[in-house]
Amino acid sequence: MSESAPKIEGHCDERFLAVRAAFEQNFRERGELGAAVTVLHDGETVVDLWGGWADEARTRPWERDTLVNVWSTTKGATALCAHLLVDRGLLDLDAPVATYWPEFAAAGKDAIPVRQLLSHRAGLAGLREPHSTEQLYDWELTCARLAATEPWWEPGTQSGYHAFTYGFLVGEVVRRITGQLPGAFLQQEVTGPLGIDFTIGLPEKESARAAELVHPPAQASSEQAAIFAQLEPLALAALINPMLGAADANTPAWRAAEIPAANGHGTARAVAALYGILAGRGEVAGRQLLSPEAAERVREGQGACRDLVLGAGFKHETEVGLGLWLSGENGSYGPNSRAFGHDGFGGSCGLADPEAGLSMGYVMNRMGPHIADDPRKMALIDAVYA
Repeated sequence: MSESAPKIEGHCDERFLAVRAAFEQNFRERGELGAAVTVLHDGETVVDLWGGWADEARTRPWERDTLVNVWSTTKGATALCAHLLVDRGLLDLDAPVATYWPEFAAAGKDAIPVRQLLSHRAGLAGLREPHSTEQLYDWELTCARLAATEPWWEPGTQSGYHAFTYGFLVGEVVRRITGQLPGAFLQQEVTGPLGIDFTIGLPEKESARAAELVHPPAQASSEQAAIFAQLEPLALAALINPMLGAADANTPAWRAAEIPAANGHGTARAVAALYGILAGRGEVAGRQLLSPEAAERVREGQGACRDLVLGAGFKHETEVGLGLWLSGENGSYGPNSRAFGHDGFGGSCGLADPEAGLSMGYVMNRMGPHIADDPRKMALIDAVYA
């Protein structure tokens, strides 16, 4: 798909001009509609670019403060909530989940430790019974069903991507400890005090700033359909129970819900800032939000394997830390195998590389068919390190 690149706004340090070139190329050659990318190096903003359109009809330019649903890039923010509690001595990663959430002990899950929720190793990648979109919006019902269900595999032995369930599993532990849903806890402890423009869900008063998510182009949609047609029952339960896409994410009901695995809304600047907390080893603007030990713990590998849900989508085995994915042999977050981050369905991404002092946020509204390693994101990451 070849289109002339729109006017790109913002700034880019000379050292990182390759990022601007890749960003422009995404519009010309990779079907970008509207997008933004921000890169922080040692806490300083070295790239902050945006451009294109916030809606499919191309009536609203993408602005500096345009918000967009980032799907699973949200998981980094949810993991951060859990690690704040660990750092404060309120949550033990090796304690059984049932210590905090007694109902979770049902169906043989009494011994599953908290760390297996964060590392997608609890065997609860999806519900076995049909679960509608409306039911997903019901926090109490979704958590009750997860507490009652049995694992798909022996917990702790392998990882399988918990696409939607991750947010309810980790989020309910946060709620049991703090009395707050993750969105409120994040706002109170992190995004509010630091002025980070990111929310789980989207307050109605901010809806005018929200970009319209757009389905992938026809060819990409057919590629996605072909991928889903080959999925095993476990992967189907994880990824399409319920089936969600761009149209759902544009609705007031989705924005009003609390889906801590998938409905975070923010700017690229906000995503870079959140992941920058981890890239900075817990320090932000001279304030130690997390201890260095806690920030390091986020990327503590829990065992590499061919992921039971996403395995076919990667060249090599993957490894999840305690909430985020390691770059590994796939180079998903650059050449440092110990860099880490999270992708969002359709293309978005947050990245943290403590060794390089780098964090990045990339957000967009035209979704691609990829659950991870979208070519637009990879082009930007390659340019950052170049």
